This record gives sequence, C-alpha cells and structure tokens, in this order.
Amino acid sequence: MFRPALAFFALTLSSAAWSADACSVVIHSTDQMTYDLKTIAVSESCKAFTVNLRHTGTLPRNIMGHNWVLTRRDDMKGVADDGAKAGEAADYIQPGDSRVLAHTRLIAGGETDSITFDTSVLKTGEAYEFFCSYPFHSSMMKGVLTFGG
Repeated sequence: MFRPALAFFALTLSSAAWSADACSVVIHSTDQMTYDLKTIAVSESCKAFTVNLRHTGTLPRNIMGHNWVLTRRDDMKGVADDGAKAGEAADYIQPGDSRVLAHTRLIAGGETDSITFDTSVLKTGEAYEFFCSYPFHSSMMKGVLTFGG
C-alpha cells in the first residue's frame, strides 16, 4: 500500500535532482593546463547556470592558477590580453570588463570555486567561449558554451 507512494516520492526527488544538475556543471583543471571539458551546453530552461571549477593539481596559484571565464567568442582574445595586464591580484580579469559574462576567481591546486550566473546574458545561436585567463593558458584551456534547446 505504501510502495506506490514511496516510488512516486523517489521519482519526484530524482527528477528534481536531475533538473538541478541540468543547470550546472563540474569542470576540472590540472597542473598540465587542461580542462576536462571542451563543450558545455546550457538549456534555455535554465534561468541560472552554475559552473563548479575544481583544480585537481597541487601547484600554487602564482605558478599554475586557473579560473573559468565566459565571453562571446569575438571577445575572448581581448579579455585574455586585458586580463594579463590586470594581474594575479585581479584574478587576471580586468575589473569592470563588460565583455566578461561570468568568471570564477583564480584558484590554486586543490582548491575549488563556483559561479552562478543569470542565463539572460546568453542568446540562442550566439558563439561563446570559456577559458582560463591566466597568461598564456587560454591557448590550451578553452572550450565552447552553447545556449538553447
């Protein structure tokens, strides 16, 4: 008699967990200047999206620090160049840079950081790139974010 209700409750919880997971991602970075993801798909049903960055290496942030930065594809190079000038104290992000749609802080090996951003900054069909803005890392540590569907 209680089994159908229990099954319904379990399905409801698993659906809620699945829905929450669809609006977030975990991305790992390493001491070898890599991300473990090259693509991230964000559904239009997500009103907010969370990126959880985990640095699986052991090196300090001034040697092999990593962050996660989101821009429109055409803005990536300019943001990376300006971020290098901003320096480590600014997480290699130029303060107030309106081209930056979202970013984590710069983290060292063994650390984590998360950013949740409003997906209203994204438009279906527009090209987005994510990358690490630590100087020279963006040549290897980058990927594509798509929105829609």
